[in-house]
Amino acid sequence: MHKLRGAVIALCAVLLFILFGAMLAPGARADLWVKKTVVTFGEDVEIPGQVLPAGTYVFRLADSISDRHIVQIWTADQDQIVATIMTIPNTRFETPERSIFEFDERPSGSPSALKVWFYPGNATGEEFVYSHVSYSYNH
Repeated sequence: MHKLRGAVIALCAVLLFILFGAMLAPGARADLWVKKTVVTFGEDVEIPGQVLPAGTYVFRLADSISDRHIVQIWTADQDQIVATIMTIPNTRFETPERSIFEFDERPSGSPSALKVWFYPGNATGEEFVYSHVSYSYNH
């Protein structure tokens, strides 16, 4: 009887630990799901379809189960979406420990173009695809 009571108490303790742990860390899990990354660019940066002025932005995946390659770029305070971009997977040999943004160089006088975004702990990143149409850059 004492063994059964001890097992029930242990099971209840584990369930309470799991329940409270889930309630204490929902933001952390949400950030991992959408891969939320805050980045500050010191110079203008080209993304497909537009140029982001130098500043701080929030990059995250759209909260979609069916397509995990839709990147949303938000303003720093996350009150407005600046762009929603379809990407393709790009794989690295090494898994990064921090966020990595890779850029393509453009002609002199043009901003660098964002090529790939890798989230920490993921060897597969989001590659930005550009059309062959060039966008004019007036600053």
